[in-house]
Amino acid sequence: MAYLLKTEPTTYSFDDLVRDGETTWDGISNPTALLNLRSMKPGEKLIIYHSNVGKAAIGTAKVVSVDAANPRDPKVRIQPVKRLKQEKSLDDMRAAPVFKDSILFRQFRLSVVPLTEAQYDWLTSS
Repeated sequence: MAYLLKTEPTTYSFDDLVRDGETTWDGISNPTALLNLRSMKPGEKLIIYHSNVGKAAIGTAKVVSVDAANPRDPKVRIQPVKRLKQEKSLDDMRAAPVFKDSILFRQFRLSVVPLTEAQYDWLTSS
């Protein structure tokens, strides 16, 4: 499964992830987002989405490891893969048929959103 991870670029951007090379994805408090985080498996694909400023999918990453021993604070390590050739804005996603029934638009404040393979492919296409 693939996931979209929302982050405020003024707090931690895709460029920060590229600079760091790897990070622990944390600071999540929403129960549904925590469940999604705990469900991740090494190697799964991620989309990094800048919220508030920019409001666009910026790049791809992958899950390196998951330690869900503490269900309220899972430790998910991620690495950047590459910047998208073309950023996909929130408006682009809203207009795309592949996102018609996405939880992204039903639970807008959800910071860890599962994606279908078709949604991931659409986000990473040029």
